[in-house]
Amino acid sequence: MLDKLMGFLSGERPDAETGSEEELKIAVAALLIEAGKMDERFDAGERRAIRDLLSQRFDLKSSELDQLMATAEARVEGSEQYYPFTQLICKRLSGSERVEIVEMLWRVVYSDGVLDTYEDALIRQVAALINVEDRDRAMARQRALAALEQER
Repeated sequence: MLDKLMGFLSGERPDAETGSEEELKIAVAALLIEAGKMDERFDAGERRAIRDLLSQRFDLKSSELDQLMATAEARVEGSEQYYPFTQLICKRLSGSERVEIVEMLWRVVYSDGVLDTYEDALIRQVAALINVEDRDRAMARQRALAALEQER
């Protein structure tokens, strides 16, 4: 109890506020899944893009990816708000890391070759919630498009 009080007074955040590393992974995965589902066509290409991005970002094995995807999909189905996910990302990640998340979102929505207006609106909203400037969002979009072009 005294340790918690001392931590609070020294500015440390309680675990519930900052979230665990696992919760951060779930939050990122949930936003990527939401982006994939935004155009109501969550296809194998988008799912593969999400798995690849999560694997690269968090250095996950296939079994860990399966579990993360299942957990994140359940969270997406059980929530109608992005705020819990974006709040955790905003608190845990640096500005450049948050821009990387926006770039990941762009890569997911462009993985099917078409940008839907709802997908664009989602990324605009998420970027605002995680304090990513419009300029950085636009640059992340260009990097995502360039990366996807190289992959093709």
